[in-house]
Amino acid sequence: MIKTLYVRVVATFLAAVLFGLIAAFFITTTLFRGELTGQAEEEMMANSRVIAGIYSRLNAQVADDYMQSTCALISYRISLFDAGGLYKRYGAAKQAGADADADAVPDEIVRLVRSGVPHHFAPRAPERPVVGIPVQIGSETYAMFSELAGNKWGGIIRKVLLSALAFVLLAGSLFIFVAARYLVKPLQAMTAATRRMSKGDFNIDWKRDNRKDELGELARSFGEMARELKQMERMRQDFVSNVSHEIQSPLTSISGFSQILKRQGMSEEQRAHYLDIIQKESERMSRLSENLLELASLESEHHPFHPKTYALDEQLRQVIVACEPQWSAKAIQFELAMPCVKISADPDQLYQVWMNLIGNAIKFSPPNGTIAVTVKLTTDEIAVMIADEGIGISKADQAHIFERFFKADRSRNRTEGGSGLGLAIASKIVKLHGGTIGVRSEQGEGAEFKVTLPAI
Repeated sequence: MIKTLYVRVVATFLAAVLFGLIAAFFITTTLFRGELTGQAEEEMMANSRVIAGIYSRLNAQVADDYMQSTCALISYRISLFDAGGLYKRYGAAKQAGADADADAVPDEIVRLVRSGVPHHFAPRAPERPVVGIPVQIGSETYAMFSELAGNKWGGIIRKVLLSALAFVLLAGSLFIFVAARYLVKPLQAMTAATRRMSKGDFNIDWKRDNRKDELGELARSFGEMARELKQMERMRQDFVSNVSHEIQSPLTSISGFSQILKRQGMSEEQRAHYLDIIQKESERMSRLSENLLELASLESEHHPFHPKTYALDEQLRQVIVACEPQWSAKAIQFELAMPCVKISADPDQLYQVWMNLIGNAIKFSPPNGTIAVTVKLTTDEIAVMIADEGIGISKADQAHIFERFFKADRSRNRTEGGSGLGLAIASKIVKLHGGTIGVRSEQGEGAEFKVTLPAI
């Protein structure tokens, strides 16, 4: 059983070459048979005239010896016919079977040749012609028919063809042995790399992407896949580390304060303070769990999506009103530029997006700051801009702001209770609606988030 691609390539090539050589042999023989036959007839006709000329000038005994030696020398069979039929035969002995009729020349051809008209025909095969010429011996006219004792021309062409085809087969076999290794080697390297990746090793230095053929394209695609898998593995490890850290922190607080509550002689005020901390850490864990489930659902292909047409500006006002306790505590002012705009979307999902973006703007705005919410409608899209006067986001952090668990200001985000999942969830929801989300910010000059969605 052929198991390796290298063996299959070589075997397939050799089979194709053998088939081609056999077909070429028969096709070439057929194509050149007529030309070879014509050349053979011309040569035999010229030789026969020379032989007949010499034969007619010799006496009977010397003439017979001459004919026998000449036929043996040039591999001819010569037959002489007089008015009564077969007169004499020279050359190879008469064979049984198919060659037994070699001298059975039709009477009309004998009479034609004896009348002085040379003639040629092929009674058995095209490559075995028979030529007839008249011979004048004394006062009697004979018909002399010459035939090759063996297939001289056919044998020569077969030897030449077989030698050439054998050389082609040998040279082609050597070439395919080398070429097959050239073809299979990158596949073997990719197989070895795949085994390494299956064991979790994605540090593959791929150097086989300089080819310009299909294998080169496959190698480049394989290299891209390896790099993406390496990045995904790094993201997975970071995700596990971040989840573990986000869960471990509140668990540590809950465990520590639970131990403190076991002590005797604690005042009710202290006890209430510690219980409040435990409650906040529990709520934080609950929000983290809900966000993780929401993100996993958004990344799946079966997340619920129930679009309907509603007023987007009204929804934004509802979110601002819902956040009033937070922005009123910091005396934040809102600047609204929201014309009446209808949108077809899932209202619950977009509500979550606006709640996250406006909540972040409130969270990072200074006291007495201003938040601007602007809605613009074009022919094919709706743009929502939410700008604050907060601490801003650095250029380096802007490239990662929509990644899971990323926090631009980790110390402040920790005090505000953020998990780093809000913007990742918002980005997934916007993409699910066929829109885009981006940020424009300078360090210390606030940030503006822009969401574009398809218009009705």
